[in-house]
Amino acid sequence: MTDRLIRLMRIITIVQANPGILARELAERCETSERTIYRDMEALSAMHIPITNMGHGKGYIFIGNFALYPLNWTEEEAQAFAKLGDIMETVKPLLPPAFESAYEKVMASSQKKKIDQTSFAQEMKNIIRLGSTLDRENQPYLLRLIVLASLMQQTIEAEYSSPQNEDVSLVQVDPYCLVPQDRRFYMLGFCHKQSAMRTFRISRFRNMRILPYTFQKNTTEMETFFKGTWSVAKGNQNIRFKVRFSAESVYRVKEEELFVKPSLKDLPDGSLLFEVTVNHDREFLDWLTTYGAEAEILEPLRYRQRMQEILRKWGAFYFDKKAGNQE
Repeated sequence: MTDRLIRLMRIITIVQANPGILARELAERCETSERTIYRDMEALSAMHIPITNMGHGKGYIFIGNFALYPLNWTEEEAQAFAKLGDIMETVKPLLPPAFESAYEKVMASSQKKKIDQTSFAQEMKNIIRLGSTLDRENQPYLLRLIVLASLMQQTIEAEYSSPQNEDVSLVQVDPYCLVPQDRRFYMLGFCHKQSAMRTFRISRFRNMRILPYTFQKNTTEMETFFKGTWSVAKGNQNIRFKVRFSAESVYRVKEEELFVKPSLKDLPDGSLLFEVTVNHDREFLDWLTTYGAEAEILEPLRYRQRMQEILRKWGAFYFDKKAGNQE
């Protein structure tokens, strides 16, 4: 009875690790006959283990979300053993008797994890709505590939077009995280070509694929990137902005979710003094203009003057004497 129980547990593990395995192959792995395997499958079915035969020559697979989790293996051990599949038969005579069953446990765990990650990535793609550029087709599958690669910590390869001149280059990137901005998504990742962290706009990717190379996320590099970075554009400046927000906008400002933590001071008249240091000015100024007349730049003086120049240009559009104020 004990021997059969051990064999049944091993059948579950083997099928989980090798979807589509044949009864003959199971019999060889378990050192028994095909007839015994068929009887074991009937026993597993009676125990409500959802293994099914896909038909002649297609073998056994699991249906549903059932999984047996071997808990005594680390991720590093799983990856190491997964690479031995192709040479298993060659080196098998040199391995300890228990190695094959250990290998099956690792592969079973990896297979289940991969299925879970793929399902999660698909769900993420389904619940996140992406817009599309005016001159290109929307490619939502890119989001699924990026999420999946990030979950599995695998490198992606894709063609990437430059925003300035539409030059296309082949890039390999370790995807770290997604960064939303307005109606767009950017990906922060380690670029192999530049050997540095950088952001990529998802809509500029083409022909993406996941490579069989794993990486370890360097959280220190990611924190360094976001230090002083307002959103996705990282600069090399050190600009201290001082802004006064009107009393009517204070509640909205305090609800903003920001990468860079500002210094806030409530003023006696109900307005808010907002101070922050950023390494790039464009995205911060773009954000600030969404508040219109509710936000006043106090410092630096050069940006106060720049805003005055922008307002003069806007005024020229709407208050030009030649155009008039036609209704």
